[in-house]
Amino acid sequence: MSKTATLTIDGNSYEFPIKVGTENEIAIDINSLRSSTSGIITIDPGFKNTGSCESAITFLDGEKGILRYRGYAIEELAEKADFLEVAYLLIFGELPTAETLAKFHSDIKAQSHVDEDVKKIIDGFPKSAHPMGVLSSLTSALVAFNPSSVNVDSEEEMYNAIVRILGKFPVLTAWAYRKRAGLPLDYGDDSLGYVENFLKMMFKKPSGEFTSNPVVVDAMDKLLILHADHEQNCSTSTVRMVGSSHAGLFVSISAGIAALWGPLHGGANQAVIEMLEAIKEDGGDTKKYMAKAKDKKDPFRLMGFGHRVYKNFDPRAKIIKKAADSVLSDLGVEDPVLDIAKGLEKEALEDSYFVDRKLYPNVDFYSGIMYRAMGIPVEMFTPMFALGRLPGWIAQWREMRLKKEPIGRPRQVYIGENQRSFKKISDR
Repeated sequence: MSKTATLTIDGNSYEFPIKVGTENEIAIDINSLRSSTSGIITIDPGFKNTGSCESAITFLDGEKGILRYRGYAIEELAEKADFLEVAYLLIFGELPTAETLAKFHSDIKAQSHVDEDVKKIIDGFPKSAHPMGVLSSLTSALVAFNPSSVNVDSEEEMYNAIVRILGKFPVLTAWAYRKRAGLPLDYGDDSLGYVENFLKMMFKKPSGEFTSNPVVVDAMDKLLILHADHEQNCSTSTVRMVGSSHAGLFVSISAGIAALWGPLHGGANQAVIEMLEAIKEDGGDTKKYMAKAKDKKDPFRLMGFGHRVYKNFDPRAKIIKKAADSVLSDLGVEDPVLDIAKGLEKEALEDSYFVDRKLYPNVDFYSGIMYRAMGIPVEMFTPMFALGRLPGWIAQWREMRLKKEPIGRPRQVYIGENQRSFKKISDR
């Protein structure tokens, strides 16, 4: 017998079905609430208690520190898979065979060419333009070069749209960086792997050869995997909301980039470096700032510790800490800001105040210091996040369209003025 929930309002009772997910997540289905109660709605600012969809892509349990893509633990995927395998898994639901993965990569490379006219659009931006603004604009502009809408009922058209954006997006990301850095735009090398080719497009100097560092390539691969999807966060919900109007894949992803740009979402790792820089400018005393962080009257906040969703530990942070240690050791970077980061990490992991409150370093803390060690400037941190999140956005958009979900249309509780009469301007 199916379970129901009963809501009582003014002596009247209403029953609503309860849905149970495969991981025993329980949700009250209030789809019929307005119609059965003559207009009553729920209100949930920020949608912290509202499920917007049923999804088979990512499972996240913040209390237990669990993150799985399509049933696979993030720890196992980061250790055993590469980014394109994970991208295929997220989008299509299963890990690819060797033959399928080779074709997937080949098809992506075949779609990596960006129309030369896109360079004219980049030329219109000043060098001071933030790379996220450039990336969002260029992604949206792809629609102009691929104007036909995708027939979501056609597997071939859907697949072609997916490999097209996966091929072009790394190019646009690298170009956004090179525009800012004053470097000529680079198309990369089809003989290289997806991540290695991206690093070449980013860092190859006009007059020199590019030599990849396998430690950096492996660390970047892990970073992208760890950021590939994270359930119904702000940018992912934006992609699904925009796509629910039957807007195309490219423009929906462009909207997701804009949402990710916000400092409360994708800008967290940038905030970590900015905090570390501020500590350095103030003398670099980590103990002083740990004390400030514990003082409730002090406005200082320790960035990169704790997480809005993970109430125990961030499983991604454990993985990326090892990669960060490898990168810092291999590159031998001497940087007082990174030394401060190590000092804060050590003290937080040993300080009972932070340990008891489970305020552990999160993925943003480690990704920020890794990007800095790799020579990636702080304004490129969020575009790197976007590159990693791209497969998740695609998977969520595809799932929403294939399930033929209705257009998103939240309600509101109006708290404005009651009806009033218009006054002529002379009488106001």
